Amino acid sequence: MKQILGTSSSGDVREAVRGIDSPDMLIMISDEGSFEKNVALLHDIYPEVPCIASTGYFYTDRSLTSGVGVSAFFGVDAVTGAVHNVSSAPVSDIVSFDKNSSGFSGGDSVCIDFCTGNDAVVLTTMRSVLKRRGIPLTGGTGMHRKVAVNGQVCDDTDVYAFIRNKGGKVRVYKENLYRPMEGTRFIASKTDKSRYYIGELNGRPAKIVYEELTGATDDEISNRTFRNPLGRVTGSDISIVSLREIMGNGLCCYRQVNDSDVLNLLELKDVREIVSETVGRIKSDFSSVSAIFSVNCIFRHELFEETGFTNEYLGIMSSLGNSYCGFVGNGEHYCDQFLNQSMSCAVFG
Repeated sequence: MKQILGTSSSGDVREAVRGIDSPDMLIMISDEGSFEKNVALLHDIYPEVPCIASTGYFYTDRSLTSGVGVSAFFGVDAVTGAVHNVSSAPVSDIVSFDKNSSGFSGGDSVCIDFCTGNDAVVLTTMRSVLKRRGIPLTGGTGMHRKVAVNGQVCDDTDVYAFIRNKGGKVRVYKENLYRPMEGTRFIASKTDKSRYYIGELNGRPAKIVYEELTGATDDEISNRTFRNPLGRVTGSDISIVSLREIMGNGLCCYRQVNDSDVLNLLELKDVREIVSETVGRIKSDFSSVSAIFSVNCIFRHELFEETGFTNEYLGIMSSLGNSYCGFVGNGEHYCDQFLNQSMSCAVFG
C-alpha cells in the first residue's frame, strides 16, 4: 500500500488533494473554521471514497496549525462508520460497529477513530468487538467536538475506519515520555467522576500535595502538567492523568480518577532518548514502512514548542519513511486505552 499526503495552509481542499487520484480511503484534518465546508467539498470531489475527518493540527515533516491536511490511502480495503450518542448511549451502535468490522482481523488490519468526548466509555464499548477479532486501534479526540464520516458532520459521535493493508501488516504503538517520581505513591479519595476531580491524595488536599512536591503555584499548575502530570501505574504500564485546573483545594483532570486509585507524580524522561527508542522498535518490526498515521496530544505539542523540539521531532519520525503524518488532538486512543499526554500511531508495512 501507499499513502499520499496533501496540505493547504489556506484551507483550500482542492489545493490539498491536487494529484490524488482514485484513493481507496481518505482521512482529513481541518481547522475548525473551515471544517464543515471542507468536509462537504471533499465529499463532492470523492463521493464514493470512504472518509473520516476531525478538527486539529495536521502534521507531516512540519506542523500545520491552520488550514487542512489530507491523507490518501491506496492499496487498502476500508469500511467507515459512526458510533452516535457517545455521551449517553454508545452501545446503541455496537451492532453496526460489529457488522462493519466483519472481514477485518489482526495482523493486516487496524481501526482508526476520531471521537468528540467520553472516550473511555466509547473505547470500552468497542473493546469486545475489537478484542474478538484481534483488531488494534489508534485514534484520538478532536479539538472542537466535531467529526465527520463520508461527508456528514456529526457531534456527540465517534467516527471510525476499518482499514486492511492489502500489501503487508499493520501494528500500533504508543509512546510515553514520563516515569514515576520516587517516593510519590498516593491513594486518591473524595473524587468526583463527573468532573474528573481529585479531592485528596493520601488524605490531604490534592492541590496542597501537588504544590508541595513540584513548587508550582496555583497559576502554574495547569502548565506544570507538561512536566509533572499524575499517573496510574499498572505493572510496567503508565496511564497518564493530565491536570486541567484547580477547583477549591482539589484538582480537576482530563481523565477519570476513582476513589482508591493508586497514583504517582510523574517526571519527564529524556525526550530524545524515548523518541529514538520508538523509532528503533518500529524499525525492528518493519523492514520497510509504507505509511504512518499518528496522534499526538496537544500538551506534547506545546511541550515540544516550548522546548524548540517540534521540528526535530517531526524530522526524526519522518526518517521512518516519506509518508509520515498525523494530527494533534485533545486525547489519544491506543487499543482500548484512553491516553493523556501521549502519542499513538498505526504503522503500515
